[in-house]
Amino acid sequence: MISILIGLLCTIGAVAILIAAIGILRMPDFYLRLSVTVKAATLGGGLLLLSAAFYFPEEVSVTTKALAIIFFLTLTAPVAAHLIGRTAYFIGTEKWKGTVRDDLAGMYDKDTHQLSSGDATEGDSVSHPSS
Repeated sequence: MISILIGLLCTIGAVAILIAAIGILRMPDFYLRLSVTVKAATLGGGLLLLSAAFYFPEEVSVTTKALAIIFFLTLTAPVAAHLIGRTAYFIGTEKWKGTVRDDLAGMYDKDTHQLSSGDATEGDSVSHPSS
């Protein structure tokens, strides 16, 4: 029964990584490529590592390392992708012509490198209700 689970996890993980590879080739711009690659590769890598943990159940060190890598992979990959995407936006990487919505348009000051929320105008003070 455990070998079926291991095979299933390996297969789904490999398919997720294949989807990431296809996404690199098929997506029209950098931002979409980054998004699909990070999501699918994180899932695929996590599932492959989980299958390794199930394959070596008596080896506590292998299981512990696999779970630690899964934890740090799911923790760091989306954050790194966010920072890479944000940097690409700030340096002016072209968006796909079919992009309909740009939430950061007009919010980034290229002189000061500050990103504003757009909620408050300059000089306004924000007051927080006392708790």
